[in-house]
Amino acid sequence: MARKKDTQPADRLRRQFLQGAGLAGLAGAGMVALSTSAGADAAPVPAASARTPVVTRDTKATVSAAKRGVYLSAPLRQDTISVAALQSRVRSVDIRNLAATMQSNLDHLLRLIDLAQGSPEEWGGEQRWGGHQDLICMHEFPLQGFQPWTRKELQRVAIDLPGPETQAIGARAKRYNCYIAFGCYAKLKDWPGHVINMSVIVGPAGEIVSTQWKSRNALGLFGEGALIGTTTYDVLDRYVEMYGWDAVLPIARTDIGNIAMTSVGMEPILYQCMAMKGAELLILTVTGGSNAESAKATARANRCYTVGVGNSVSPDNLGFMDAAGAKDEGTVICDARGTVIGQTENHHEDMATASIPIGSFRKTRRMAEVPVALLLPVLQQYEPVFGPNAFLEYLPTDYKDGGAYLRRRMSGK
Repeated sequence: MARKKDTQPADRLRRQFLQGAGLAGLAGAGMVALSTSAGADAAPVPAASARTPVVTRDTKATVSAAKRGVYLSAPLRQDTISVAALQSRVRSVDIRNLAATMQSNLDHLLRLIDLAQGSPEEWGGEQRWGGHQDLICMHEFPLQGFQPWTRKELQRVAIDLPGPETQAIGARAKRYNCYIAFGCYAKLKDWPGHVINMSVIVGPAGEIVSTQWKSRNALGLFGEGALIGTTTYDVLDRYVEMYGWDAVLPIARTDIGNIAMTSVGMEPILYQCMAMKGAELLILTVTGGSNAESAKATARANRCYTVGVGNSVSPDNLGFMDAAGAKDEGTVICDARGTVIGQTENHHEDMATASIPIGSFRKTRRMAEVPVALLLPVLQQYEPVFGPNAFLEYLPTDYKDGGAYLRRRMSGK
């Protein structure tokens, strides 16, 4: 495969340093920020602003990972938690009627939260059925859905963090004294021009407690097109300079357990690294297909509780058939042995629930042994077809342009 001529040795050295530090579990302490040059055929990308990042991190901290089975955590507020996974529809907002369709999706999302807590509006907000849920998990697009939007359209669809949508969800979290985890397209002031595929966790105080970028997109799997939402991998060097290496695979250390959330599918090494960082509960949120088998395997391999939450059948989703990748028993909650302890039983909107003894699990958990010394030489030498930092050079205007850009990078142009 032809390779692009290296005309920027400073960028090359910085990338080698960053990648080496990450694999060795080191931080970007005292890292000097160097500008990333665009390729000869690249359109300019707006530089990130000098303001404090929306997601503040200590860039001098080392990467936190388990040491002989011990990892960072916050004190638990209770020994047992109730978890609900909402298998809900994917209904895309209509760019021609954005405000109304976004509000409709938000209203539906809020109603599902009420139903999960047994307190729908028609019951006067009184809990008459079921039990209290400490954590409600949703898939990656309950607010906006998915369409092959152009970048200009996607920037209209993306929400602010925080913004009116997260404030409304936060009000429900505060009402029910629970955590609510969901995915969305988001825009951040420090990343002009970018739209981030984001996982968000809102806490009992009604505020966002964790924002976790999608780690990477699956590339080369969409025919002539390619996804254009920004992931950590797409801007890795700048991301590390802004937030530090520990934020690359973030863990929300809450008082109901350590939570990691991702919409990256079929990525066992990624899930394993999250577990190695202390994730006790891993939420897989890929839409358009079932996460059940992946959740079972992930829980078993990494000895952590895993939620595989998918979408239901989705009538009236613009441009797509009703099935939307849904399948029976597509949403599951698994214990640390990979045993299903909660699941949906159909492809309609439904809820899987389970009780998790998080206190005893934390006390008795034995981490999966990873022979790092055996694997590290391979990981350090392996070179993927698709390298990082693509969106630091150019931001594709739409999915077709994204595919063309992908092919240019593959050919070294």
